[in-house]
Amino acid sequence: MQRKAYVPGVAALLAAVLAGCTGSPDDGGRSDNSNPGSAGTATQAAQPGRYATLPEPCGVVDGATLDQLLPGIGEMTDEAQREKAYAGEATLTYDTDRKVGCRWKVESAAATDHLLVDFERVVSYDNAVSDDARAGQLFATKRSAARLPEPTVTTTESGTPSISPSGEASSTPSSSASSSSASPSAGPTDLQPRLLEDLGDEAFLDDELDSSGSTAQQRTVTVAFRTSNVIVTVEYAEQPMTVGAVPDSKEMQDRARKLASELADSLSG
Repeated sequence: MQRKAYVPGVAALLAAVLAGCTGSPDDGGRSDNSNPGSAGTATQAAQPGRYATLPEPCGVVDGATLDQLLPGIGEMTDEAQREKAYAGEATLTYDTDRKVGCRWKVESAAATDHLLVDFERVVSYDNAVSDDARAGQLFATKRSAARLPEPTVTTTESGTPSISPSGEASSTPSSSASSSSASPSAGPTDLQPRLLEDLGDEAFLDDELDSSGSTAQQRTVTVAFRTSNVIVTVEYAEQPMTVGAVPDSKEMQDRARKLASELADSLSG
């Protein structure tokens, strides 16, 4: 009699254990046909940028381009001094895989010219943000800091609003555009700081004329562009030796944009 009472109890206990192990979809348990790997699918990492290295900055500008940007090189009679001027000076950096640069400074009888070329390779440490996207965020901050004039909204003949994509039609002239250096063939809006559409993935040009103090006015033209996860900055400055002289805005912008285009081509090549 004792054995007959014991067996049903064991069967009930086994049934309860089996029911707890298998469970059902309704009571929160995993069903027999569920996929163990579907519960925690890993988030796919964002794509890395196109560039994993940077060029040697002091070697990316050829001699012919330096002759145009730094006219004083042609006036040097000392060969060793001229070679040093062509070589430039690397900027201080603690990680050449992420940021490199080179600067040149040459004096001539007419002016002192400065040139800086800077490369920054952006790496995103957020799996949800690609290197390109992070570089775009940093470039947007750089562009905002330049305080470019806002694009002007005009109305077409059909009455549709149209925004100048490069911001060249702003009604607020910059200091460089309003200076006497503006070329007669180019209006003020052609020379003011603006977005550029034909350089890298995105680009802008800044032009500043420093008229403070009693010395000659120094003009600084900056062309910055982004291609994938690399941001390139060209900074070209000139200060005349003669007080009151003003560096030519169009000439300096043309030279800086030409160099920037050459750098963009070298990166894509």
